[in-house]
Amino acid sequence: MNEDEVCHRGHLWKWQGEGPAAWHFVAIDGEAGDALTALAVMRKLELGRSRGFGSLKVRARIGESEWSTSVFPAKARGWLLPVKAAVRKAEGLGEGEVVEVTLTIL
Repeated sequence: MNEDEVCHRGHLWKWQGEGPAAWHFVAIDGEAGDALTALAVMRKLELGRSRGFGSLKVRARIGESEWSTSVFPAKARGWLLPVKAAVRKAEGLGEGEVVEVTLTIL
């Protein structure tokens, strides 16, 4: 693992809005969340600004599935990783399951 890589185990959970759309996330908190926060601060210092919504571009891996996405700061603490339907289907994941994710900062 290099300095721009973070590993975390967390629960897959679903956010349901008012309409039919739902999003699935893994909350990245604890040491992994702190590491992402530190990387975000460093990127902001390097670039002189942060990305939209304070997000970080990442390459995410769960099981054999890899995809490019962004993680977003959570209101309370930590970060949110959206997990798209294709990944959940490929890895046989359902709401509430514990997943192991590796994030490479891009």
